[in-house]
Amino acid sequence: MINTSQRRHIDTILSYGGHQSMYKSYSPTHELIGRSWRRCLTEYGLDPSQPRPARIVTHQTLREHQDSVDEFLNVARAGVEQLYTQISGLGYVLLLSDHRGITVQFLGNKHDDDRLHKAGLYLGADWSEQYAGTSAVGTCIQEQQALTCHRVDHFDSSHIGLTCTAAPIKDPSGQLLAVLDISALNSSRTPESQNFALHLTQLYARLIEDAYFLRRYRNRLVFKCDQSRELVQVNGQLLFALDEQGNILAANTAGRTLLAQYRPFSKDSISLPDLLECQWRDILSITYESKDGVRAFRVSGTQQMLYGILIEPKTNTFSQLNVSEVCASQEESVPALDKLCADDPAMRQTISLAKRLRHRDVSLLILGETGTGKEVLAKAIHATSHRSDQPFIAVNCAAIPESLIESELFGYAPGTFTGGRVKGAKGLIQEANGGTLFLDEIGDMPLQLQSRLLRVLAEGQVLPLGTSQPVNIDVRVLAATHCNVMQLIADGLFREDLYYRLNGATLKLPALKARVDKHYLIKLLLKRLNPAARLRADAMSALLGYSWPGNIRQLVNTLTFAEAVCEEGEITVHHLPEECVAGRLDKSTFALPMQSLNSCDTSTLSAEPLSDPWLEKTNSIPEQQMLIDRLRQQRWNISAVAKQLGVSRPTIYRRMKKLGISLPRDV
Repeated sequence: MINTSQRRHIDTILSYGGHQSMYKSYSPTHELIGRSWRRCLTEYGLDPSQPRPARIVTHQTLREHQDSVDEFLNVARAGVEQLYTQISGLGYVLLLSDHRGITVQFLGNKHDDDRLHKAGLYLGADWSEQYAGTSAVGTCIQEQQALTCHRVDHFDSSHIGLTCTAAPIKDPSGQLLAVLDISALNSSRTPESQNFALHLTQLYARLIEDAYFLRRYRNRLVFKCDQSRELVQVNGQLLFALDEQGNILAANTAGRTLLAQYRPFSKDSISLPDLLECQWRDILSITYESKDGVRAFRVSGTQQMLYGILIEPKTNTFSQLNVSEVCASQEESVPALDKLCADDPAMRQTISLAKRLRHRDVSLLILGETGTGKEVLAKAIHATSHRSDQPFIAVNCAAIPESLIESELFGYAPGTFTGGRVKGAKGLIQEANGGTLFLDEIGDMPLQLQSRLLRVLAEGQVLPLGTSQPVNIDVRVLAATHCNVMQLIADGLFREDLYYRLNGATLKLPALKARVDKHYLIKLLLKRLNPAARLRADAMSALLGYSWPGNIRQLVNTLTFAEAVCEEGEITVHHLPEECVAGRLDKSTFALPMQSLNSCDTSTLSAEPLSDPWLEKTNSIPEQQMLIDRLRQQRWNISAVAKQLGVSRPTIYRRMKKLGISLPRDV
């Protein structure tokens, strides 16, 4: 017998003409429900005034449906049981149906057997939309997406007391395999009460789907990745099964979503190296080269970062085939270059290219923001090249006065100009003969000197000022700039022919804020400053969250200061410069000193390989000035500075004594 609530519901459906507003207030999934109602009325010819009893298939039919998904059920069972233990106390039952809507697994309270059987919340129940009308399972099958069908969302009036939430489970090819559903006989009238149920069901549907994916491709190499390095080992969202050449054989739902975004810009068959802008060996060697078994990759054509691990196949066929390939394809270890990068994709490509080109005499153009380590990279390339026993001469084109740069670069004969050396000078280009000439900030070189430099590079000869006889030279030129050289060329400030002479290959250094290996760089730099120093979690979080406009130079300064003022070797957030915590940049506090080039003394320009390249200029960092700045900001109030830095007053006094800082007489 139809009651008043059912009659009202029947009238609503019969008067429904596709107008979503008619029942929009009932459910946040009204669009899905509305499409389902239309299908029930127009395609299936269902009559809402004729409620249908629950349909439970025969034991034989149920067995046939279960047998067709037997392998899947074996994988899903653990996830289903785990989910049920979390929801059973809240009055929910759990249904797992196949792609046709037949419930092939059911978990519920036996005390409610009769009521559940009558409602169709039972093993063998048919929840296909064609028979049962709008329901979570049936509509999920048709719409291929998760939803909650809450009370009056159901088409059949006999189900308007139920709340049901379902999520699809797909096979590795993207075809619907099953539907996971949790339902309750009684629930709150508000559909929002089921939001958590929807998220929980989706979570377990994904876990079951991924477990089945791994089962299906247990004899293949599987690449598992996630946007979080910390969670990829336990909860990697994307799965890709690979063949021996790195081609993607299959992907889980999250992986297919990424491929769908990428495919319009690629060929039909996508390889994982193409997707991640890397070499096949970079993927194969994850286990061999990365310390934690995780490696960072950048999705092709985007800034999206993914952190991946490898799941080895159960059989030995793949491993035996590829172990030798991995070993053979691994790049030569070059410690001086390798230690400049932990695990950043952009840096990895730059270092890989630098390794391949280090023995070639091709000119290199190093691009990057100020403080990203352009000179450090140049020195490492020189130190690992066949010219390593010859001079490395660095010239800061922006630091030499324009009036002196020509004589400094090209040299001059005796008596060429007043104030010059009596015997003349070779010039920095000649000083680099046989070795490497590093032209830093080449974009700031005066235009008139660019022509002379171009001639030197083209002819392999330098003509000192005041002479008529050129001198043969053999130098490899590495140039660097933070400028947009193409814009300089367009503005007429840089010679295009010189650009192409310098740019035999380009090495790009990412800004520190864009690097995904900041965590490792911070630990590495701190260890080199003080192996015994410790960085507390709050300090690390602040450092990782800061934008680092001064890049690695600023990071070195920051760590040096923090290590100097901390107590007992433990750095907390209170020991960091204020701008790192508040997100403000106070250039007066952390202005990095730039070593100017002495026009008369080039003895400091010949470089030897450094064991700690990032800390090359640490000794020149004005720790004294940093502390003085702090004291001045607090008007030489030692207690205020100590409180600001989170240390004791004696610590400040000790640092002042060590650095030779005295209180002003008027304090």
